[in-house]
Amino acid sequence: MDTLTAPKTEPIPTLVETAGHAIVRTLEEHGIRRAYVVPGESYLDVLDGLYESTIDTIVCRHEGGAAYMAEAEGKIGRLPGVAMVTRGPGAANAHVGLHTAWQDSTPMILFVGLIPTAHRGREAFQEFDIQSWFDSGAKAVFVLDSPDRAAELVAEAIFTARSGRPGPVVVGLPEDVLTERIPGLRHPELPVAGGGLTRRDGVALAGALARAQRPLFVTGGSDWDDETTQKLTAWLERHRIAAAAEWRTEGVVPFDSPSYVGPIGYGRPKPTVDILDEADLLVYVGTVPGDVLTSGFHARQGWSTENVLVSIDTRLRGRSGAVTHHIVARPGHFVRDLVELDIQTRPEWAGWTARLRGQQVAFSALPSGGGANGPARMDTLMAALVPRLERDAIVTFGAGEHTNWAHRYFPAATFTSMLSAGNGSMGYSVPAAVAASLNFPDRQVVCIAGDGEFLMNGQELATAAQYGLSPLVIVMDNQEYGTIRTHQERHYPGRVSGTQLKNPDFAALAEAYGGRGFRVEDDAQVASAVRSALDVIAVTGRFALIHLLVEQRRQAY
Repeated sequence: MDTLTAPKTEPIPTLVETAGHAIVRTLEEHGIRRAYVVPGESYLDVLDGLYESTIDTIVCRHEGGAAYMAEAEGKIGRLPGVAMVTRGPGAANAHVGLHTAWQDSTPMILFVGLIPTAHRGREAFQEFDIQSWFDSGAKAVFVLDSPDRAAELVAEAIFTARSGRPGPVVVGLPEDVLTERIPGLRHPELPVAGGGLTRRDGVALAGALARAQRPLFVTGGSDWDDETTQKLTAWLERHRIAAAAEWRTEGVVPFDSPSYVGPIGYGRPKPTVDILDEADLLVYVGTVPGDVLTSGFHARQGWSTENVLVSIDTRLRGRSGAVTHHIVARPGHFVRDLVELDIQTRPEWAGWTARLRGQQVAFSALPSGGGANGPARMDTLMAALVPRLERDAIVTFGAGEHTNWAHRYFPAATFTSMLSAGNGSMGYSVPAAVAASLNFPDRQVVCIAGDGEFLMNGQELATAAQYGLSPLVIVMDNQEYGTIRTHQERHYPGRVSGTQLKNPDFAALAEAYGGRGFRVEDDAQVASAVRSALDVIAVTGRFALIHLLVEQRRQAY
């Protein structure tokens, strides 16, 4: 019987290099295009390796911003996003991006410089226990203690981040080990299994669909590509099957597809609030029915419900309710086999899908445009912005009530067209816009931020300016942490505490960072500001920011 062994490292004739340089070279050989860094003396040799590398070094202003950018990059492409930070405080600041990657199943690698090995256990400057800090929030924590294993460790980190349920990996880099000189070694890319429909899976799914009158597909996660989304959309439309999007992952099935019936998640609009219990068959692709999809493990919890889960994660972490059948596959491999199944369209499907689609079309119809005298409104802004967007425009946002305008109106029509943080992490919007602009320099990138959310990582606009990026940034300023105020009013009405904000002039701040700022207080000025901001971006290539001062307690739905 043949046995399979892991690919072995391969010597590179005459090459002698440091371990730090070997790390950079291996990242390069595995296709990593950029690294998001906040520099530190603990990993100087890696920074030196980046000096002549083809990898773009993106210098960030805060480790949280760097980690968010790497997480967003991991959502966009096939390979993990890469962030590099220093020991102690730098590692602590980057932790927020790891949690986002963990809960969103995003492939990401965080390289962390460490103290010299001889200093361990002596409470040296910025010493911390990397294993205990990150073990519960990362798929793996590696430490490079043997310099000659640098290439192997990088290959293993990339594989671990991508394989199974994707997620974050942490790699510790002791300062002294990085400068050790070693023979050059090359480690090939480790293949990642994708699963697929077995014969039994196909029979089970075909049978479930044949019995269903109201089937619904729910797409989620970020483990998708353009070809897969196009094939799935065509298959759904051909069979008149409805599809909903998991919270903050819209764009897998296009916004304007006759099969698309809206997003499901926290604060979801009424057209989809009862959809999980109405459907008689749920097929989850790339996600599972967790607490966000099921409103805190309340919707569709009966054991008699029929649910097919398509997930590469054999543990199905985070799922709730009945699991009728588990198909172990990534979305791409599942859809590849799905389109080959012999499925007969039932006449009831068309009516069910058309009803849900009609609700979504009515809900997402743009407002009239407003423009009357009075405080600025997000409704007016979206009415002015959406018609000027190109079909492949991208929206980024973090957490807060301002995000609901994107959920309701933004025409997420292609993959990737929505980048957000499923763990409700604030501060994500601007770093994600930086990553999106770097990856797609020819596409429109719109960042929608709340005032509180923006101030957590808005300084990364300096990074955008440094690299000539030109997203449109919209700051909805309602002078409060709106989501928390909403919960506060529900549970402690009339007792406003800890949620009110006094903000700077965000338009002036944008000018200071090197962009153009537009401060809008009157609704009649909104449409003009949108036109001017987009013109600035088109003509100058600079980013533009619209500071929209709005009334408190005005919500998207």
